[in-house]
Amino acid sequence: MSEQITKDDLRQFAQMIINEIRSDRKKHEEFCADWIKSSAVKKFLSISSASLQSLRITGKVRCRKILGSYYYSKNDLTELFKD
Repeated sequence: MSEQITKDDLRQFAQMIINEIRSDRKKHEEFCADWIKSSAVKKFLSISSASLQSLRITGKVRCRKILGSYYYSKNDLTELFKD
């Protein structure tokens, strides 16, 4: 019941946490490569919030809502404005 924690235990635990953070960061970077936040889309395409909302509502562009922010599919935007 009274196990002692050694410095080696703490080092292993710290390494485990670092690996978890790196893994989560990599997943986030992969997500960001495929999805763009609405403010960046509006700025890049020079469109209004209403225009972007219209594209979203009509289903022309896929989106995801994460923590109150919309993210738009980079592939869908590229295909939509290809011409």
